Amino acid sequence: MIKHLLSGADLDAQTATLILDTAAEMATVAGREVKKLPTLRGRTVVNLFYEDSTRTRISFEAAAKRLSADVINFSAKGSSVSKGESLKDTALTLQAMGADAVVIRHPASGAPHRLANWVSGSVVNAGDGTHEHPTQALLDAYTMRARLGRLAGLEVAVVGDVLHSRVARSNVLLLSTLGAKVTLVGPPTLIPVDIATALAPGVQVSYDLDAVLPTADVVMMLRVQRERMADSYFPSAREYARRYGLDGPRMRRLPEHAIVMHPGPMNRGMEIAAEVADSPRSTIVEQVTNGVSVRMAVLYLLLGGRGAGVAQ
Repeated sequence: MIKHLLSGADLDAQTATLILDTAAEMATVAGREVKKLPTLRGRTVVNLFYEDSTRTRISFEAAAKRLSADVINFSAKGSSVSKGESLKDTALTLQAMGADAVVIRHPASGAPHRLANWVSGSVVNAGDGTHEHPTQALLDAYTMRARLGRLAGLEVAVVGDVLHSRVARSNVLLLSTLGAKVTLVGPPTLIPVDIATALAPGVQVSYDLDAVLPTADVVMMLRVQRERMADSYFPSAREYARRYGLDGPRMRRLPEHAIVMHPGPMNRGMEIAAEVADSPRSTIVEQVTNGVSVRMAVLYLLLGGRGAGVAQ
């Protein structure tokens, strides 16, 4: 097992499958009356978040606590970071406190890679700039496998703001490694020209959502990240929804078994209609649930014992 999880590219098929299989075992803990394992008792996990987050931060906190780890939540707001403390100095402080793992979200792409050079414990990338978000890709892959029974050979359409999406990049890397066929869909202004060849061989690009839907097993809608847009990438929200939003009529063009995903938070009525988000095809709530199991698996394998089987 690897020491750090910084990128989807860090995972080969064997390691990724081990994480998914371990997550399936961890999911059984949620059905118990006492939802705890003693595996990481005495270990300290630090959630180091320089950006606002709800799902990811709470998911990692729940995962660590269910494994009986001590959890320290660090928010840049209200800390010495607001006084000018550098990431390196913060890292050295965490090192001095004996952090066994640091889960980091940072607005600068590459920050987790730098942090890994400064601490002796494991580093988990919880999202860095517009670069990557590997545990989101793992929970997405877990959800696909749970719903559809396989990953190899699946036709996955990743739709929307690919340019600013760390989720898209990690999903392309991981899903390609696990044998899925990925097509990136969106307006030309939101799909980098060389992204398909740069990330993984075999990735396709389409600017026509309607052409992709009839053969898709999975449609993953991405949030339009308007907070990262300094320029106008499309004429209007209404025009974007008309061309690239997933509404009821478009959903009905999908094969009967196909599922709809979204990493959240959603812009309802823009990239996804409420009718679709709340439909039985939607896995959005399942993704949140599965996120805890997957992150338990990641922390367990990085810190626990790296052996087969889950401690009882």
